[in-house]
Amino acid sequence: MIVLVVILHVLVCFVMIGVILLQAGKGAEIGAAFGGSSQTIFGSRGAATFLSKMTIAAATLFMLTSLGLSILSNQRSIASSILDTQPPAAPAASPNPAAPDAPQESGSSTPAPTPAQTP
Repeated sequence: MIVLVVILHVLVCFVMIGVILLQAGKGAEIGAAFGGSSQTIFGSRGAATFLSKMTIAAATLFMLTSLGLSILSNQRSIASSILDTQPPAAPAASPNPAAPDAPQESGSSTPAPTPAQTP
């Protein structure tokens, strides 16, 4: 679901960028590069009205998809909260934690003396 909203959001971004760049500005604009001086496709004043309506529609869709993404992200973070996970299991205790690891001789049956036993 979130992937579809992200794709729609990116498409709306590109549409909004294109519509804004095509609008007539105070100086030289990109709309003139496409023969925007006559504007006979949209009528004498139709292009400005059409482009402004497209800008409003694209901005509305942009805000709605932004709001939808924030809601979906919030629900996703709540679902994977740290409180929902179980704590890790405690490590297993060693059988004899007080005994130091002393090297044993392979042929001898008696244990090696510890430093406390030596005179």
